[in-house]
Amino acid sequence: MTNPTPAGSLAGRREWTALGVLMLPLLLVSMDVSVLYFAIPAISADLEPSGTQQLWIFDIYGFVLAGLLMTMGSLGDRIGRRRLLLIGAVAFSAASLAAAYAHSAEMLIAARALLGLGGATLMPSTMALIRTMFTDSGQRAKAIGIWSGMMTAGIALGSVMSGVLVEYFWWGSIFLVNLPAMALLLLLGPFLLPESRDPAPGRFDWPSVPLSMAAVLPVVYGLKEIASEGWHVGYVVSITVGLLFVALFVHRQRTTASPMIDPALFRGHGFAPSVALNLISSFAMMGSAFFTTQYLQSVLGKSALEAALWALLPSVPIGAAAPTATALVQKGVNRAYVVTAGFAIGAAGYALLALAGTDSLWLVLVACGVLACGVVVVISLITDLALSTAPVERAGSASSLMETAAEFGGALGMAVLGSIGTAIYRHEIPSSAPDPARETLGGALAIADRVPGLATAAREAFTHGMQGAAIAGAVLLAGAAVLAATTLRGVEVRTEAPEPDPEKSHA
Repeated sequence: MTNPTPAGSLAGRREWTALGVLMLPLLLVSMDVSVLYFAIPAISADLEPSGTQQLWIFDIYGFVLAGLLMTMGSLGDRIGRRRLLLIGAVAFSAASLAAAYAHSAEMLIAARALLGLGGATLMPSTMALIRTMFTDSGQRAKAIGIWSGMMTAGIALGSVMSGVLVEYFWWGSIFLVNLPAMALLLLLGPFLLPESRDPAPGRFDWPSVPLSMAAVLPVVYGLKEIASEGWHVGYVVSITVGLLFVALFVHRQRTTASPMIDPALFRGHGFAPSVALNLISSFAMMGSAFFTTQYLQSVLGKSALEAALWALLPSVPIGAAAPTATALVQKGVNRAYVVTAGFAIGAAGYALLALAGTDSLWLVLVACGVLACGVVVVISLITDLALSTAPVERAGSASSLMETAAEFGGALGMAVLGSIGTAIYRHEIPSSAPDPARETLGGALAIADRVPGLATAAREAFTHGMQGAAIAGAVLLAGAAVLAATTLRGVEVRTEAPEPDPEKSHA
């Protein structure tokens, strides 16, 4: 086993090389969120899934990932984060192989579920290992900035990569590309990555596993369905049931002797605000994506691949956002001020989006770039703060909480801002329009050739809905800026060594 970096020591070539290895699973897990966008027509032609099965092919990955994050973060603290990462790499590889050669919709759904399980082991493990390898606060901030940029870039790259692969190969190739990267991780990980765990974790709280899943899954499911299908009593009931299980889960964590998530984490100065601000950041990012992807395709008339390529442009300045924020903090600028500025920049991005018309390609791209830069600034700095505030022996649990908050925030952003946009769309679409046109822009365009003027009216109504949602997003991020300035004032990042592993053995 490679020893963790001692306190006060700067990470060297080995640690930075190991960070590069850690970026492989992070990139793949984030790409798998969007990798099906262009492959689904080919999958549908080959496997002939029903409408319900097609939805589950899309959604099961994210549901399993969200539901198991807290369990896997806690498990990594107990059995070792590197060990869990490598186990997850094996599971992710096996699931990728199964998905690539799936012969039925049911088999592909099962493989996507296993991919979600593997992803749930990989995401918190990568973040926790960064906490272990980089004990110097400045280097850790840089490493987390790279982590944040890679995660954001992966989501954008996933859709483009799937379009290119499906163009020249068969749809299973979008899963096979995972294998070389995972093989490299399995080959180099045991030599480059340090093993770390909680030296006194206590018994694993098995009842918290189903409780955590029952708390997360119904809420995420209900929010995502509201975003795509609109308000329905069944989705509201799903969210309500999930929130009841949230209360039960919190009660168990506060009363059991060995909780899955130690409540003491939230007593760390700055941790609870970091989780809340991370949720808001994901809310903003996914809420905007809900509109801009439809805007590029349905309003501007771009093909799916053209829209994905254009959507890459806003991600270009992201590479400079996190390093710039880190440099400002290291030069002595108060972290609260930089995070506040990040939210203000994000609010400005939403304000620009509110000015878009039905032919505003560059304005929308600039708005998305400004928004993304602001959000990445926030995510990189508050992730660093959360990991630094949490005890190193709880790094896996802390990471999983941040990731779970991001999943909640993304689903909530699509539901809330999507509902605002949909409400405005339905209010502005002519009352004489057929029912499908009154539901969605896609429904209107499908029958536009039979109704003169419908396409123009629907595009204008959708754009007005996007403007209304953007105004709401700008107000939310402006409020988040005030919240960050208030709650993060005086919070300091500490440098400390990881707890020694009592069962060390050298690789």
